Amino acid sequence: MKLLKLILIVFCLALFCFSQNLFAQEKTEEKQEIDHSYKPLTLKLDDSGNKYIRFLTWHQFWVRSTQNNPNSVDLAGNPSDNTFDIGLRRSRVLMYAQISPRFLILTHFGLNNQTFVNGGVTGGTGKKPQIFMHDAWTEYKVADQLYIGTGLHYWNGISRMTNASTLNFLTIDAPIFNWATIELTDQFARQFGIYAKGKIGGFDYRIALNKPFASGGAANDLADDGIARNVLNDNTAVQGYFNYQFFDKESNKLPYFVGTYMGSKKIFNIGAGFHYHPEATAVKKAGQTEAQLKDISLFAVDAFLELPMGKGGLTAYSAFYSYDFGDNYLRNVGIMNISGGGGNTQPTIGTGTISYTQAGYAFAKFKNGAQFQPFAAFTYKNFEALNDPSSQFDIGANYFINSHHAKITLQYSQRPVYAAGNLDTTRGEIILQTHIWL
Repeated sequence: MKLLKLILIVFCLALFCFSQNLFAQEKTEEKQEIDHSYKPLTLKLDDSGNKYIRFLTWHQFWVRSTQNNPNSVDLAGNPSDNTFDIGLRRSRVLMYAQISPRFLILTHFGLNNQTFVNGGVTGGTGKKPQIFMHDAWTEYKVADQLYIGTGLHYWNGISRMTNASTLNFLTIDAPIFNWATIELTDQFARQFGIYAKGKIGGFDYRIALNKPFASGGAANDLADDGIARNVLNDNTAVQGYFNYQFFDKESNKLPYFVGTYMGSKKIFNIGAGFHYHPEATAVKKAGQTEAQLKDISLFAVDAFLELPMGKGGLTAYSAFYSYDFGDNYLRNVGIMNISGGGGNTQPTIGTGTISYTQAGYAFAKFKNGAQFQPFAAFTYKNFEALNDPSSQFDIGANYFINSHHAKITLQYSQRPVYAAGNLDTTRGEIILQTHIWL
């Protein structure tokens, strides 16, 4: 853990020196102040500005020190208790065009999770990772309260965080279980489908009929161990998310919900959502000759609060997930895992329940326009496949140099470690992220 402390000290010293340098650059009569305000990258297609193309691009780099799970090994196969790495969590380009008041087209591509070991592709090396399509959809306005779209889309069900923007998280990242079918029946949280969205007063809705990606094998080829697994099927899935917005109304032009407004808006939303995919998993128990097909049935309720307080603001979000993938279904996930034998993986998604809460407070802006926001998150998981439930936490802070357009985030995360289905111990990970989007 000495390396963790060293990174934390360097981070704090860097922030202090950087802040002092910016404080010294106050506007004077002899020196003109530089304009650091963000101006959207937009190409107007007519004089009124109603027709336009908007461009966005962003990078998120991670520097990490990780306490590995027991029995982890390094690249040479030697026991490895700790790892240090630098990687590219996300690198994306998004563009959308309002070619008329009634038509919209969106294209979003990029890469994720590139480390020196792999490029986010199973079996790949660290070099030349795969750039792939994240979103590709077209949309037609039927009425003020109804828009219809088709394509590879992110108009998801389940929860607000299942539709989260990756540009403005409160914590350093999503907890991942919010994307319940990630990289199995979806393509990085997207599926092919037809969606409808709209607002009726304070009521905001999105629903979709999707054709999930094929995932898994034949049902009767499963081991007879009583554990449900994804199986090949040709069924469609239906999903939706509905929320009521009591105060300020959030835009639903794009599907991406904001993680924190840093006190710039007054918002209180309550929501509920679902995802249903029939016969998408199967389980075979000892003595059975045929597997029993199971439905993926997922449900969540949540609430989001953004409350200005003085010259700063409070952000809070809480969600309860009830997941049913079939008997004893469980997935272990480790973001950008570079170690064999476990690394930073943990039980993340499975049949059972998950409670999640995060909160942060953005202090008043400094004279240079920067802002500081400490935060914390707590997760409680109770999966059917494990004998013990688990509790874990994340704690950290955002330093906004220019709102979400340029920020530095430091976070420490604790995770549970299981042995033979029993909660055995915990491990930690510290991440320093640099983030810029335009």
